[in-house]
Amino acid sequence: MRDINSLNKVILIGRLGQKPDSRYLPQTQRQVVHFTLATNERFFNQNTNEAVNKTEWHRIVVWGKLAEFCEKYLSQGKQILLEGKLRTRQWQDKDGNKRSTTEIEAQNIVFLGRREETAGEGPAAESQAPSDFPMEGDETARSGESGGEDDVPF
Repeated sequence: MRDINSLNKVILIGRLGQKPDSRYLPQTQRQVVHFTLATNERFFNQNTNEAVNKTEWHRIVVWGKLAEFCEKYLSQGKQILLEGKLRTRQWQDKDGNKRSTTEIEAQNIVFLGRREETAGEGPAAESQAPSDFPMEGDETARSGESGGEDDVPF
């Protein structure tokens, strides 16, 4: 049972550091994919009067059908929005040392960026970028038009 007063949710927008690494668990043949996601932050350094970029790298793990999607459609440099939760796991390495890592377990992935980056990648690319959610560079996003007066939701 989930505690009503707690929430484990991560939302990131970033770019893939490398092509996703796909494996199958030997016992269950369940697919798991790992990749890294880079997020950038810009801040102003008052000592040097310069804008400084800081890149943070996140370890991502994806299971099941979403893992299949990642293996097929994601590539290095692709910009995505990722929703998931933090997971910490522990194991013992081959030397007997106790190790642990914290990863983000992805639950939802949406393509971002220019249409040219997602074009030609199959039907899943279109289902992840619905037409009512304009992407950068989309004509309707620039003009603010939604296709007519009947489309107004209120």
